[in-house]
Amino acid sequence: MSAKLVASGCLGGRTSGTTNDASVRSRRGGGSASPWYGAGVNLVLAHVLAVLFFATLIRSAFGFGEALIAVPLLALRMPVREAAPLAVLVSITVATIVVAQDWREVHVRSAAWLVLATLAGIPLGLWLLTAVDGRVVKAILALVILAFAFYSLASRAPLRLERDHLQWLLGCGLFAGVLGGAYGMNGPPIVVYGSLRNWSASHFRATLQAYFLPASLIGMTGYWLTGLWSPTVTRYYLLSVPGVLVATALGRMIHRRLNGRSFLRYVHVGLVAIGFALLAQSLRA
Repeated sequence: MSAKLVASGCLGGRTSGTTNDASVRSRRGGGSASPWYGAGVNLVLAHVLAVLFFATLIRSAFGFGEALIAVPLLALRMPVREAAPLAVLVSITVATIVVAQDWREVHVRSAAWLVLATLAGIPLGLWLLTAVDGRVVKAILALVILAFAFYSLASRAPLRLERDHLQWLLGCGLFAGVLGGAYGMNGPPIVVYGSLRNWSASHFRATLQAYFLPASLIGMTGYWLTGLWSPTVTRYYLLSVPGVLVATALGRMIHRRLNGRSFLRYVHVGLVAIGFALLAQSLRA
């Protein structure tokens, strides 16, 4: 702590200078705020905990969907450079719990091929990030997802894969890697593949987590190597763990009440929501 700031405390906080003003604003919740100071930051912490609880509930109940909830809402109160790794840490936690509980429901071969194809797609996604207008990619992705979701909802006999199809596995996994490398949103193509396979609710949820776990670990390693896994991210994560555990348990209870037909309908409705969210992002960018 600087001598100027100590003097400020001794004199009742009445000092001049932009450095001290910035420090006060930071302690009141502006900028990259630490979760330990001030009423303003307590509001930030409450917002973060509420968002992570709701996002985890959705993820635990349906197996996907939290990414487009957590990061945009967290970014309303904290920098994206903190929101993204925080969301990934929570994703790792939820995936670990679900896989540990339901590992017997995992389609191991499907998850393995999807992960391998995703790894191959990440470098292409990083190139895409610098070479192609992100608005165009997001708009195309949104239209493809919306077309598939509306087709699946409206059709009486939608396209189904009776068994794993290597071309579909590699295509969806590669597309997921491209989107993950470019925009951090590798989930939609994996959800599409699970829907095509017509997995039961339990297989769908468990297999997606078996995919998301290594994918999220790789992503978190990248954040660590680039210095984005900061002490502030760790503090917020540790404070969120109790709520995340409760939300995961509640989501599991909700999941058990879903039958196959209604679950797939919820999946397709979720894809519609994701498609419109991506389309809105592409129009705002």
